[in-house]
Amino acid sequence: MARLAQTAGLTDVQQEILSTVRDFVDKEIIPVATELEHRDEYPQQIVDGLKELGLFGLMIPEEYGGLGESLLTYALCVEEIARGWMSVSGIINTHFIVAYMLKQHGTPEQKEHFLPRMAAGDIRGAFSMSEPGLGSDVSAITSKAVKEGEEYVLNGQKMWLTNGGTSSLVAVLVRSDEGHPEGTAPHKSMTTFLVEKEPGFGEVRPGLTIPGKIDKMGYKGVDTTELIMDGLRVPADRVLGGVTGRGFYQMMDGVEVGRVNVAARGCGVAQRAFELGVRYAQQRHTFGKPIAQHQAIQFKLAEMATKVEAAHAMMVNAARKKDSGERNDLEAGMAKYLASEYCKEVVEDAFRIHGGYGFSKEYEIERLYREAPMLLIGEGTAEIQKMIIGRRLLEEYRFQG
Repeated sequence: MARLAQTAGLTDVQQEILSTVRDFVDKEIIPVATELEHRDEYPQQIVDGLKELGLFGLMIPEEYGGLGESLLTYALCVEEIARGWMSVSGIINTHFIVAYMLKQHGTPEQKEHFLPRMAAGDIRGAFSMSEPGLGSDVSAITSKAVKEGEEYVLNGQKMWLTNGGTSSLVAVLVRSDEGHPEGTAPHKSMTTFLVEKEPGFGEVRPGLTIPGKIDKMGYKGVDTTELIMDGLRVPADRVLGGVTGRGFYQMMDGVEVGRVNVAARGCGVAQRAFELGVRYAQQRHTFGKPIAQHQAIQFKLAEMATKVEAAHAMMVNAARKKDSGERNDLEAGMAKYLASEYCKEVVEDAFRIHGGYGFSKEYEIERLYREAPMLLIGEGTAEIQKMIIGRRLLEEYRFQG
């Protein structure tokens, strides 16, 4: 990408980090991504390489052994990684949401205990809100924690954990009615627990089971799982922030970071689809000339490139707003909505440019065509983003009649 999706105002350090990540993606991810994806194989060698680059500590403060970089730097790195293989960016995303929640809301003891090992990549994070019958209605969570002495006993079933098997720390959102009288609003009686476990599948600690990987249409390689709690005992000092009833707000803060990440993933996948489409259009000949010389294809390429540029600009704006300390749910919702929708459209146009060959598993665009739909639902569907955007617009433009 010589000209598209450039970001103005980056520091020398940011440019160096991005150059390093881009080089890693071109050499270590793109050449093997499609083969690993078709085998649904966890990319251990790639993950080890990211660990050596220090990317698991990218946003963790330097005092805890991280690089202390901004959300913008992280989002731009995610964009590059997703351009190579979106599943790899998913491995990093859930890790960083948990690290961010710890940084923003954890007790000093929790930060000291977890963040240095998370920065080194020795602890891998996952977070869990969704449940089998839940969808986007977080207030309908039924998993529950009951206090017994200095412990809480957790019961319930969670769904759609990215890194569910490979993680060793899961931030789990459950109901905790203790200290919250009957009739309390649902979002005020939820608590986030920091649950440590062994990586793997089956019973990974007493009372906690990871049944196995969910077989998916795309987004393969990364392990997506359920999580079943049956009498899981968690010490009281593993309540995030040390106080119950704040879990919903903590999770929503983390999800704002996650939405910027999903927007960045959409930008990366769209960039790769454009690269594949514009290259193929110059190689494929019909009616005696490259199809890139047909006006219909040029129109399609123009639309694709414009969408890539627009999505990138909105993603950068959302990341910078969060970095400034301002509320960014409007910008993050807009960026996630636009980037995921445009990603789907750019990938489909690149697929159309490839013609029949796009349907062949030998061509990379086939993988992208199966991956793009996940971005339409990850971190909230388009409908949820529109609800967030609409409510925030009414706050900003309230009519004083």
